[in-house]
Amino acid sequence: MNYDIPSIIQGYAQGYFLMANDDNRTVGWYSSRSRAIVPLDHRFRYPKSLRRSLNQDRFQVAINRDFRAVIAGCADRDSTWICDDLKEIYLALHEAGWAHSFETWQGDRLAGGVLGLCIGGAFIGESMFYRIPEGSKVAMVKLVEHLRSQQFTLFDAQLQNHHLARFGAYTIDDREYDQRLDEAVSLSRSFVPTPR
Repeated sequence: MNYDIPSIIQGYAQGYFLMANDDNRTVGWYSSRSRAIVPLDHRFRYPKSLRRSLNQDRFQVAINRDFRAVIAGCADRDSTWICDDLKEIYLALHEAGWAHSFETWQGDRLAGGVLGLCIGGAFIGESMFYRIPEGSKVAMVKLVEHLRSQQFTLFDAQLQNHHLARFGAYTIDDREYDQRLDEAVSLSRSFVPTPR
C-alpha cells in the first residue's frame, strides 16, 4: 500500500493527527481545540516513586531498536485507535525518517516505549505502552531529557489525561498551539543523534 508521505507530514505540521475512524478500519484526520503539551523546561516533573527505578538504572534506553514492536505494543489494548492501516502508515513514516520509537529495555526484553513523529523541533507523541511496570514512565523521563539535549522546543502529547498530568502536561488552546507548532517545525533538529 502506497502512502503520500509529504501530505501526511503537511497535515501533522498544520496541527492535525491521524486516528482510526469509528469503524476502526479506516483512518481519518482529527484535531483538538485543547492540546496537551509535555513541558521541556522546569515544569516537567515525574512521580517520586519513579526515582528509584531511575537511580538504579533498571532500564536501558534505545531509539528505533524495534519500531514494529513498539507499534504492536501501543495497539495491544482492549480499545485502540491504531488500526491496521495506521500501523502501515507509521511504518511508512518510519522508513521515510519521520516516525520514531523511544524505548526502554531490560536486557533483551522490551519494557516500554513511546511512538511519535518528529517534524523540525516538534516531537508529536502518538502513543505509549509498557510491558514491564514503569517501563513507559522511565521512557517518558528519558525522552524529555533526550528532546532537551537535541534542542527540541515542542512535545505535543495531543490529548490530556491523568497519566500525562503527573508529568506536568498542560493544555493550550488551538491558537497558541498553532503558533508554537509553526515555530517548532521551522527549526532544523535531529531526533537520532549523530554518531561521534
